[in-house]
Amino acid sequence: MQEFELTILIPCLNEAETIAACIKKAMAFLESNQISGEVLVADNGSIDGSQALADQLGARLVAVPKRGYGAALLGGIAAARGEYTIMGDADDSYDFSRLEAFVEKLRAGYDLVMGNRFQGGIEPGAMPMLHRYLGNPVLSMLGRVFFGIPISDFHCGLRGFRTASMRDLGLMSAGMEFASEMVVRSWLEGLKITEVPTTLRPDGRSRAPHLKTWRDGWRHLKFLLMYSPRWLFIFPGAMLMCLGVLLAVALWTGPLQLTAGLELDLNSFVAACFLVITGFQTLSMGVFARYYASLTGMLPRGRHSERVIKTLSTDRIVIAAGGILLLGLVLFGYAVVQWLQVGLGDLTNPHVRRVVVAGLSLMVIGIQLGFGAFMLGILEIPLIQSRSEGAELAMNALDSVKPKE
Repeated sequence: MQEFELTILIPCLNEAETIAACIKKAMAFLESNQISGEVLVADNGSIDGSQALADQLGARLVAVPKRGYGAALLGGIAAARGEYTIMGDADDSYDFSRLEAFVEKLRAGYDLVMGNRFQGGIEPGAMPMLHRYLGNPVLSMLGRVFFGIPISDFHCGLRGFRTASMRDLGLMSAGMEFASEMVVRSWLEGLKITEVPTTLRPDGRSRAPHLKTWRDGWRHLKFLLMYSPRWLFIFPGAMLMCLGVLLAVALWTGPLQLTAGLELDLNSFVAACFLVITGFQTLSMGVFARYYASLTGMLPRGRHSERVIKTLSTDRIVIAAGGILLLGLVLFGYAVVQWLQVGLGDLTNPHVRRVVVAGLSLMVIGIQLGFGAFMLGILEIPLIQSRSEGAELAMNALDSVKPKE
């Protein structure tokens, strides 16, 4: 049962210079708006006296020993006593005394309310140029393209949410990529999301920020890619495979004359087959990744993923792999027969060389697909065991409540 309407959550790691200002503004907001609430500081192991300052000012302190921005916030979310939570950085770059828009949207039924610094205004010196014009816009654009999330500022540190909804998501990221995970998982689980303008000011610290541009930017990008097998595997793989097939078909019957001095022949056909192999392997990894993500609950099941789950199985994939391998062996066998007919001498027929390359390519695809099917089966074993144990526990529970005869 919630004790308050609102928790204002502030993650903290050595923020003695600014934590007091943040707490005072947060408490002033609660008092001036007559909101039943608390100020919660999730301390990540500060050694500069930040905890003592927070305690003196009346904030509730929760210690989070595991280091990381996401870890601190996860600890704070778990400890929050408010129906709603508004989180914000402890560097005094956000104004905790102006949170009315967040509360209004939360009361209106939204599960996640994002601040938008580009709409509310970024004061001079508040955000590095690289973050403002490259990092944030590009990563936010990728979030919209990959997932269709209508949010323009993915990484604003000031955001509000329904506390229970966020706990139910089972968020796990311990680092800065937690900011992306919160938005992506909320959207994939069908939570109501909106954004409100907020202002970003220069922080009040004299030291460098915890955020590391390239390291944390890469962690955000890596997270977005791993949660979107389509863009990481399927689309690139399909593009490479289609390009390779088109080029191989064009060169199957002989050389392709592009211009007077440019001709594509056997070497280009070999390259086309390599494109097909690479594309097929990348595409199959994407299908396997989406299948596994659906089974484990990492990604919600949709219409297409349900079809994949119903269709794919280790047995079916092995049969398909065997068919591809057999076709490759037939082509390679044909080439061997042609070679035997010339006494294992030089092959003058250029078409046979293409048959050899095509046959070997199909054999490679079949072998790798077959081994991939067994790998997928291995990954399924813990899930099958977990479901079996769950069913057994359920049956035992039912037996325990049956009336004795």
